[in-house]
Amino acid sequence: MSMHRLSGCPSCAEPLEEGDRFCGLCGYALTPSSAAASTDHPTIPIPPAPPAPPAPPAPPARPAQPAGGYAIPAPAAARATSGAGEPAPGWGSVAAAAPTLVGDPADWAAAPAPHQPEPDPEPRPSPAGASYPGPGHEHPYGTGGTPAEGTPWGGADSPQAPQGPADGPETRHDRPGGDPGTPTGAAPRGTGEAPYENPYDSAPPSGATPAAAPGGKTCVACRAGHVDTDGYCEHCGHAQPRERDHVEEELGSVAAVSDRGLRHHRNEDSFAVSATALPDGSAATVAIVCDGVSSASRPDDASAAAAAAANEALLEALPRGAHPQEAMHEAILAAAAAVDALAPEVAGAQNAPACTLVGAVVSGGLLTIGWVGDSRAYWVPDDRAALPRRLTEDDSWAAQMVAAGLMGEAEAYADVRAHAITGWLGADAYELEPHTAIFKPDHPGVVVVCTDGLWNYAESAREMAQVLPVDAAARPLHSAQVLVGHALDGGGHDNITVAVVPFATQPEGEREPGAAPETGTAAPAEPEVEARPQV
Repeated sequence: MSMHRLSGCPSCAEPLEEGDRFCGLCGYALTPSSAAASTDHPTIPIPPAPPAPPAPPAPPARPAQPAGGYAIPAPAAARATSGAGEPAPGWGSVAAAAPTLVGDPADWAAAPAPHQPEPDPEPRPSPAGASYPGPGHEHPYGTGGTPAEGTPWGGADSPQAPQGPADGPETRHDRPGGDPGTPTGAAPRGTGEAPYENPYDSAPPSGATPAAAPGGKTCVACRAGHVDTDGYCEHCGHAQPRERDHVEEELGSVAAVSDRGLRHHRNEDSFAVSATALPDGSAATVAIVCDGVSSASRPDDASAAAAAAANEALLEALPRGAHPQEAMHEAILAAAAAVDALAPEVAGAQNAPACTLVGAVVSGGLLTIGWVGDSRAYWVPDDRAALPRRLTEDDSWAAQMVAAGLMGEAEAYADVRAHAITGWLGADAYELEPHTAIFKPDHPGVVVVCTDGLWNYAESAREMAQVLPVDAAARPLHSAQVLVGHALDGGGHDNITVAVVPFATQPEGEREPGAAPETGTAAPAEPEVEARPQV
């Protein structure tokens, strides 16, 4: 060993010490590998390579797999003899990348051992009774295997031939998605087994339109997709309208429509319509319309609470014989209490919820109106030759200026402060003073009860009468829809809510003594009520 010890590094000539395996300066490996040792000593004979065994005969070629089947890899011997262009076993898929061979050089020349095909594993029973080979060798057409080349498909071996219970469940084309159903001779599906899943439920292919889930909401845009819990269509992604974005209700003698409009992101209006019986057996019709104050917190909740409370109070008072004007006054107070209850517990934490209210009651040949704020009621006769009339006065800055004689009506309502309300329902209202008025018209007509989202586009009574259809008394819902459409066509800058209440006059013999209203107007009945807002 000493005669072959190097005195210096072959790479950098650094002096070496006995026992060094690497150069201390450049790290050169001083100990040769086994492969390098065999190359450095050519006098050591290399045994000749044993003759390669003859290659086994190639098995018959398999027929091409049908579309949709499983690809079965060819044997190694067939791959080895398929041509020089293919890489040897164990090489990568890139032909130019040669592997690094290790081991005894004598083994390099030896031909690889012939590939022994793996024995087929034991068949695994399927739930339906069909059996398939193990992993990697699944056969799509049962356990019969692939016939030899040249063997025609026929009978039970044909992939198109129907398979019996032993080969799997029969495909049923009379069921959605080819549901196999319950195989013949097999037990029905158990409770714990998953039912057949239609692939269209998770990922519909291009051009396919999924059906809406049973019992779920259907998208208003595509009319096919299912609406998820977030309010969006699972098919087209369209946001669905909220429940209050557009509401319609018809109750025989009264109808109402509420719409979000075109500019607001939600509908802050609300209404309630109902009918009840008076002690004498005659009918009473009720319509309540409320407009949430947008600058306050929770305006939509305030309007809903006020409308529900006022309606409930009227339905409780009228059947027990309360005077309609007194019942209306108490109903507005009940609505105010319901809105006050929504105020935050900590005073000043945020603006208290607030809304306006206007209501109408038709009972016993009388028309009772009550309001707080700037929501209005109009009287429109069936005979359009008669004069229509506005029945309410706004609790607003413009109305106060006109009442005080400081400004003309046109000038006041043209001011930017015109719609600033001076009366409302809410915990922060100055002093609640409900306005009530009672009328006894001598001719039939309809009462239009609405928020400013409508009357901004038909402010005067004459304009309102021009928009209202002539058959409003016979078709109140259609008339309410027409009025909402008129506001939307005008721009829909605010929420729009309107109720149409037909009024039919009583026969002449049933009139109350002393009631002689003027022709063409809705004359106040006794007692006369101050209808001007309190300033």
